[in-house]
Amino acid sequence: MPFLTTWLLAAPRQDAWDVLQDVLGWPRWWTGMEAAVELDAGDERRVGSRYGVRWRPRVPYPVEFEFEVEHVDEPARMSGRALGGLEGTGAWRLLEDGGVTAVLFDWQVRPTRTWMRLAAPLAAGTLRRNHDWVMRQGGEGLARELDCELLAVG
Repeated sequence: MPFLTTWLLAAPRQDAWDVLQDVLGWPRWWTGMEAAVELDAGDERRVGSRYGVRWRPRVPYPVEFEFEVEHVDEPARMSGRALGGLEGTGAWRLLEDGGVTAVLFDWQVRPTRTWMRLAAPLAAGTLRRNHDWVMRQGGEGLARELDCELLAVG
């Protein structure tokens, strides 16, 4: 399923980048994320780094997968591949204008569990609302972490 989320933050892009690239810190500020562990550090730019993550969204089952960073262009873009419970790609893009940073997250994934793949077409609305809730929690948490205003979530 494709998901696109945008957060508008009254904060400098570099500050947002610094928090977002620290995946191990996400559970501290992102409600719904239970755990993040580093499986591989990657190179000096973090390309090749791998993380195991566990999310507890509003639906009554956890979502676990690994994410491998494939591209980093600080402070503008990082992207990679999800493996495990979800498979697909994800990319963060950060743009700044006049002290406002737009954080765009493009997530193109599908569940790998048979029952989830079979249920996905019937539960598409629920999955989208669940994803939107998780991402709203992320935008609000990032704003708290940066001590700035979250201007919009879309």
